[in-house]
Amino acid sequence: MAHTHDGIDWTQRLVAMRRADAVDAEFDRGVAERLVGLLPADGVAPVVVDIGSGAGGMSVQLATALAARGGGRIVLADAVDELLAAAVEATREVAGDSVQVDGVRVDAADDGLPGVLPAADLVWASRVVHHLPDQQKAIDRLARVLAPGGWLALAEGGLASRCLPWDLGVGEPGLGSRLTAARDVWFERMRAEMSGAVRLPIGWTKALGVAGLVDTTSFSYVVDHPAPASDAVRESVVDWLTWMSGVGEEDLSESDRHTVQRLLDPEDEAFVGARDDIFVLSASTVHLGRRSG
Repeated sequence: MAHTHDGIDWTQRLVAMRRADAVDAEFDRGVAERLVGLLPADGVAPVVVDIGSGAGGMSVQLATALAARGGGRIVLADAVDELLAAAVEATREVAGDSVQVDGVRVDAADDGLPGVLPAADLVWASRVVHHLPDQQKAIDRLARVLAPGGWLALAEGGLASRCLPWDLGVGEPGLGSRLTAARDVWFERMRAEMSGAVRLPIGWTKALGVAGLVDTTSFSYVVDHPAPASDAVRESVVDWLTWMSGVGEEDLSESDRHTVQRLLDPEDEAFVGARDDIFVLSASTVHLGRRSG
C-alpha cells in the first residue's frame, strides 16, 4: 500500500472513485467552470494545480474548462502512483492540444511541495487537507504554491450524502443516519491515531485567512440524483454503502451489520443495487482565498 497519513489503501478505491466521478460529472463541471472563470483573461495561459487528484474526475472538468477558454496547463499532484497515472490518462483524453497535462507524485504534507509545483493561478484541493496531520500547515503550504493573484479552492465539508429510504423493509429504520454517525466516529478516531495530527479549531475560510490569503469566501453546491436512479447511480450507491459500512463497521450494531450484509449481496432479494427507490443527495462546500498581488 502506498504511504498515506490516514492509513487508507486508496488504490483499492480507484474503481469506485471512477464511478463516482462519472455520475457526478455534471456537477463537477459547473464547479470547474466557475473556478476557471476566476482566472484573469490577460492573454497569458493560466496554470491550474489539482492537489490529491484522485481518479481525475475534477482534473478532467478543469482541463475541459481551460480548453474552452483557450488553453493553459494543468498539473495533477498525488502521493499514490496508481491514482496519479489513472488521473493523468483520463485528463489527457479530454485536454486536446491547447491544454498541457502533467503529473507530479508528491505528498501534500511534504514541506517541499511548493518547490516541485509551478506557481499556479488556481490550486484545487478536494477533501485532501482533512487527511493530513497538520491541516493549517497544509493550507499554508498550498498557499505558497499560488502565483500573485492566484486562488486556492478547498472543497471541505458540506452535508453528508443521503442515499437510502428511511425504512428499507429490512433491519431497523434509519440505517443511513446510523451509518453517517459511525463514519463520523471512525473519522475522529482516524485523526486521533494519525501520527503528528494537530487539531484545526477554526473554520476553513478563517484558516485561509491565517495562511495570508484575502477575499476569503465560500459557496456550496448540491449533488442530486433523484429516484428512480440510473444503473450507474445505483452502482455508485452500492460503492457508498460498501465504504460507509466498512469504515464504520466496529461502531455499528450486530443487527445493522447483518442488514448491510444483505443489502450488499446481489443474490439477496434485499440487494440495494436492485432497488428503484435509492438516490443520492448531498451538498459540498468550496472555500476560496486569493493571494494578494
